[in-house]
Amino acid sequence: MSDERPGTAAIPDLTTANAFGAATGFRASGVSGERVTGTVELGPEQHTPWGVVHGGVYCAVVEAAASLGASAAVADEGKFAVGVNNSTDFLRSMTAGRLEVLAEPVHQGRTQQLWQVRLTRADDGKLVARGQVRLQNIRLPRR
Repeated sequence: MSDERPGTAAIPDLTTANAFGAATGFRASGVSGERVTGTVELGPEQHTPWGVVHGGVYCAVVEAAASLGASAAVADEGKFAVGVNNSTDFLRSMTAGRLEVLAEPVHQGRTQQLWQVRLTRADDGKLVARGQVRLQNIRLPRR
C-alpha cells in the first residue's frame, strides 16, 4: 500500500516481519514522513509475571512507529532512520485491549529527527504511554 506523495512509504507488516515484531502486536495503518498511525492488540502473551503488559512492549511500539515515520521522511534521499535514544513513560497499566498509536515529528533535520509517540486506550482515549525517539538519518546500504 503506497502513496505517490513524497515522504510516504509502503506500510510494512511488522507482525509478520519477525517474531519480535509479531510479539508487540503493532499494526501500522498509515505511514508518512509526517505521521504514523496504527493499533496494538494487547493480551496475556505480552504480560509480566504479575499479569500486566510489559513496559518493553510500549518501548518497542514507540520505537517502531517513530522509525517508520522517520524512515519515510528520508526515503526519497536514499536513507533510512535508526533510533539513537528512546525515552518512554508508562502512565497506566493494562492487561488486555487495543491501543491507538499516533507518532508525529517534533524536529526533522538533515542528520537527525525527533519523534513523539502517544499510545492511548481505544475504549476511552486515556493515555497509557508516551515516548520520544531521537533518530539518525543514514544511507541505505548498497546491495
